[in-house]
Amino acid sequence: MTDIQIGGAKRGRRGYSLDEVAIAPSRRTRDPEAVSTAWTIDAYRFETPIIAAPMDSVVSPQSAATLAENGVLAVLNLEGLWGRYEDPNPLLREIAGLASDAATARVQELYAARPVDIDLVKQRIGELREAGSTVAVATSPQSAASLAPVASQAGADIVVIRGTTVSAEHVGGDGAGLNLKEFIHDLDAPVIVGGCATHQAALHLMRTGAAGVLVGFGGGASHTTADVLGVRVPMASAIADVAAARRDYLDESGGRYVHVIADGSMGASGDIVKAFACGADAAMVGSVFARATDAPGHGAHWGAEAWHAHLPRGERHQMETVGTLAEILNGPSRRADGTMNVVGALRKAMATTGYSDLKEFQRVEMVVTS
Repeated sequence: MTDIQIGGAKRGRRGYSLDEVAIAPSRRTRDPEAVSTAWTIDAYRFETPIIAAPMDSVVSPQSAATLAENGVLAVLNLEGLWGRYEDPNPLLREIAGLASDAATARVQELYAARPVDIDLVKQRIGELREAGSTVAVATSPQSAASLAPVASQAGADIVVIRGTTVSAEHVGGDGAGLNLKEFIHDLDAPVIVGGCATHQAALHLMRTGAAGVLVGFGGGASHTTADVLGVRVPMASAIADVAAARRDYLDESGGRYVHVIADGSMGASGDIVKAFACGADAAMVGSVFARATDAPGHGAHWGAEAWHAHLPRGERHQMETVGTLAEILNGPSRRADGTMNVVGALRKAMATTGYSDLKEFQRVEMVVTS
């Protein structure tokens, strides 16, 4: 990011969003069938480098199974409705049918009415395990100390600690700290942690022993963090910065590779393509899947920011449904707006620029378009 003068007492860095950059074909081309979109984190391999975000509108035990059948890692939010209610389906339908001006208050009410139930958490992990796919679950930094060990012991393969911003040492309201380095070392499951947006913050998280680092704040289509907190991430620059931290940490650690996972501001296949071009190993998306006819949110979309009891930083949005989860991932597409066959679009972009796998594609040339 370019350092510029804002005023007499303040300097800032010029960052670029994904909308402001594009890939530039500059070498041979190849057939889309000749490229690989597979990626591996820890001991787990996936044919598609896309992660379904831990949002109740996107991931349920049922949708997680469908997504897994299509090569996607789906992450269930343990603090969502599925960790609070035995059968949240009526509540999901209610949220989808709420008027816009009543949605925030009712969402807050539904999540506050029931605390997270540890027995339900174990039950949900069992349901995910029965589906035969990799079990990934998420918790906030505030609840990680209590929920993550339970999840790991119950059989979770991957634990995601996801918040607006996550530091290597989180201090709670009671003054108690969560030292991520000690915490991750004691946990049996590999941990993905974030978000972050700078080289230095990413390095701190990589040094904790995390298997992956989330770049961004997630929920770009559903949160209002910029309006409420004044915090915004220029994703193209942030991904490239964190990718540089990955390279530096690889040297510092003597060869330990930490995966960079773009999280947020990717509403169409072209955004996902550009995230990989900037250096991401995988992309965590929500709104892309919220548009599915078989998504648990019934076309509505919201994230954890929407139900905060005192300062909600997100809204329930009504999305236009475009097709099934399988069609959104692998087509066939009936639209020309990047909302369907997102894997096909990634394969086509890689083929058009001549790269055969994702690590190669991270070297593609890019241009600034604004």
